Order: sequence, then C-alpha cells, then structure tokens
Amino acid sequence: MSTRAESSLISTSLASASSLVLLQLVSRVFTFVLNQLLVRLVSPQVFGTAAIQFELLLSTILFLSREGTRNALLRAGKGILTWTPIQANVALLPVLFGIPITIISTVTYLYASSDTTTSQPHFTLSVFIYALAAFCELLSEPLYIRAQNELRFDVRVRIEGTAVFAKTITAFMILVSTSPQLALVAFAAGQAAYGFTMLLGFLYTYVGSAEYWPKKIPVNAHGNTKFVYFDGKLLSLAGSMTTQSVFKHFLTEGDKFLVSRLSPLEDQGGYAVASNYGSLVARIVFQPIEETARVFFSKTLSSETSAKKEGTDNLKTAGNVLSGLLLAFSHLLCLLVTFAPPYLPLALRLALPSRYLTTSAPAILHTYIYYIPTMAFNGVLEAFFASTATTSHLRAQSWWMVVFSLMFVFAAIMFTQNLGLGDSGLVWANVLNLWLRAAYAWRFVRGYFMQKGAKDALSLWKCVPPIGVLGAFILSAVVTRTTQSLYQSKPLTIPGQLGHILVGAGCVLGCLATCFLLERSTFRQLHSLLRRR
Repeated sequence: MSTRAESSLISTSLASASSLVLLQLVSRVFTFVLNQLLVRLVSPQVFGTAAIQFELLLSTILFLSREGTRNALLRAGKGILTWTPIQANVALLPVLFGIPITIISTVTYLYASSDTTTSQPHFTLSVFIYALAAFCELLSEPLYIRAQNELRFDVRVRIEGTAVFAKTITAFMILVSTSPQLALVAFAAGQAAYGFTMLLGFLYTYVGSAEYWPKKIPVNAHGNTKFVYFDGKLLSLAGSMTTQSVFKHFLTEGDKFLVSRLSPLEDQGGYAVASNYGSLVARIVFQPIEETARVFFSKTLSSETSAKKEGTDNLKTAGNVLSGLLLAFSHLLCLLVTFAPPYLPLALRLALPSRYLTTSAPAILHTYIYYIPTMAFNGVLEAFFASTATTSHLRAQSWWMVVFSLMFVFAAIMFTQNLGLGDSGLVWANVLNLWLRAAYAWRFVRGYFMQKGAKDALSLWKCVPPIGVLGAFILSAVVTRTTQSLYQSKPLTIPGQLGHILVGAGCVLGCLATCFLLERSTFRQLHSLLRRR
C-alpha cells in the first residue's frame, strides 16, 4: 500500500470512527430515553422477555448468519475499496444461510420456552415478528457489507440512525396508545420497523444492485477461463470464521442464555435494565472503535508478507494505533475502579425506578464497573486477531473457544450457585471469560509483530499508565472511599451527598491533571500521528 493510500485509509478510518460514535451516541440516547419510559410503562416480566429473550433470539439469528462472512469480506483485499462480483456472491451467504437459521432458531425457542413465558399475551405472534425483523436485516446484509468494504460509513450512519428512530417511535407509540396486553407486540413491531428501514435504506442507496442469487463469474486459471460462483480461499475463510462465531456467540451471550433459562421473568427484567444501563458506554464508544479497528487493521495489514519497507511502516502504524487504544482503555479501567464504587449507590437511587431496586439490577451494575473495560480490551484485541489471523490460526482459536466455553459454564455455576452471587455471578463469569480471550488474542498479537520483525512496535509497557498516574488514582480511591463512609448515614440525594460529590469531582480533576502532566509526550506522539494522517 502506498503512503498516500495508507494515509487516506487512516483518515477515512478516523472519520468513520467519529461518525460511528456519533451514530451510537444518537441511537443510544434514543434507546436510553425509550427504555427509561418503557421500564415505567411495562412490568419487569414483559421487559425481561423482550430485552433478554427476544433480543437473544434476534442476535442468535443475525450473529450466526452473517458474522463470519462480514469479517472475511473485510479482508478480501488489503487496501482495496472496490466491490467485485466474486465478493458480491460471498456476501449473499448470510441471506442463503439465514433462511434455515431463522426457522430453526425460532422453532427451537418456541419449543424450549417455559409455560410462564409463553402464557404472556400475544407471545407467539411477537416471536414471529422478531424472526421476520431478523430476516429483513439479513436481506440488507449484502448491501451493508458492500458499503462497509467501500468505507461508505456515511451511508450506514444515515440508514441506521433512521432505523433506530423508526424503532423507537414505533414501539413507544404502540405502548402508549394501546392496551398493556400488546406490550410484547410493541417491542416486536419496533424491531420490525428497524429491519424494514434498514432494508429499504440500502435498497434505495444501491438501487438496481440488489441480487439474491449468486452468478457464475469467469476467472482465468493458468491461461484457461472457467466459471465459478465463489473464490475458494475467501469461502474457506468465511467458513472458518462462521464456525468460530458459534462459540464466540455463546461466550458473548452466554449470560443471557443462562439468565433466560434459570432466572424468573422479574429478575430477567432487572438483568435487562442493568445490561442496558451498564453497556451504554460500551455501545456508544467501544463498539464503533472495535468495528473501525477491524476495518483499519484488515485494510492495513495482511496475513501474507508484504514488501519490506511498506510492511515495516504499516506494522509501526498498526502498533501505534493498537498501543494508543489499549493505553486509553487502561486509563478507563483506572477511572472506573477508582470512582464508580463509591458513587454508584447514589447513581442507582437517582436513575433506577424504585421497582427495579429490589431486583438483581443494582448488584449487576456493580459488576459492570469491571465488565465495561474488559469488553474494551477484548474487543480491540480480537479485532486485530480477526483482521490478521490465517485459517490455521482461526482453527486453533476455535478449539480454545471450546475450552473457554466450558470454563465459562463452570465459572457461572460456581459464582451463581456455590458463591451465592446470583445473576451478577453470570457477569463475573463473563469478565473472566473475556480476560481469557483477551489474553489469548494478546499472545497472538505479540507473536504476530515478532514474526514480522517488529517486536518493538507493541509492548505491554506502552499500554500501561506510568507509576505517577497509577499513584494518583490509588490516592483518589482512598480519599473517595473515606468520604463515602463519612456520608454513609446521609440520605442518598444530591444535597445529602454534596460534600462527597465535590470531593469526587476534585479527585477526578486531579487525576486528569496528573495524566496530562506525566503523559504529555505520549499525547504529543498520538496527536502527531493523527495530524500526519
């Protein structure tokens, strides 16, 4: 890749990251406001069914149908932003495989649901609407993948933003204008509005380009022309990533699987509320960063050895970007562990409806203090892995995913049953699982840079704040926990906890000032890198 092309790719990636963050911010604000209203309009049982069980059905259909193909097509060409007929054929796989996956997942869910769940009004109708919504999204997938590969993030931001708005308005209007008996249908109709809007938006953008059956493509093989449907290497990569996505999906959504099977509907509602609150930052910031990192690393790096100078430059750039992200996440971990525990009780009292304070929601939100940065570390490291791993690496990781899955189940049982942590034990099991996956990906990343002769491009010490910064956070942790104990007898209101709040604000400013003073050189390097691009 030329320097100019590389610079263009980085600037495009940075622009896409900011656009996706803005998209997530707007969509999550809409969703957050909607959820704030919904938790007051519907019972915890209904909210748990929709936000845990129906969302789990939806994510199972979508993840298993499209995840492997998406990641494989991002690597179809290093730095290539064009769309070829062979890529278009592979992009149809989510639709073709999505049909049986949708049917099997829906029937399995209906068959496995408990009598308490299925006895809710219009339950079966709502399930079928969710399945239809999922398939509408899959119909838009080939065009979505094309927009991603062409780095047309403006298209995605516009269409997804409109779809989130349609989902929010549809669900809310049905809830406030009809009987509570239609609460589940309202959630389902909102998801259907999202799926239809996604499909119509991409059809309009790529008008006349949508085809849903692969075509034979002429290719030149050793001087002879033959007609094929798929590129063998690309298809093999997509197959490996799709197989791996089965384990990855279970590990990602394992807590919801277990909650939906083991917990009563009321606690599922509390778990759903906690998940929506706790993952707000992760979805607004970390999800766009992870997606953009996957695009950037896929287009910048290759599993094949490139030219010496070009390869060294690309590796240094990739190492700097990855180090910067991991360093930022290290600061986030310090910030959350230092300040969240002493101020979370007040935040919960102010934000959670009173009926959810007696559910598992408060305990689960405590665990999100550690779960959020863990998701960040794991997300960007696995993005690098998915962008650079060969088929043999993916096969080896799949075996380790099996091991991680068994360890997750064992940890979930230990934490929830033996240690008595309840539903929050599932989140702790997820934290352990994500750290194991992140450690595996880190080991691969370090090996990748060493194999390419750039072992200095990334090191653990580049990703950890200096001792002075860590000391400032430790001192702040002691001070804020001291004031928390002093204000323990005061009411959990802003006036009652004002002194505690002011101390926390002062400590936050002190930590930020320390970071700025001790890490100016790091900030300058990152700023210089971004300015050059």
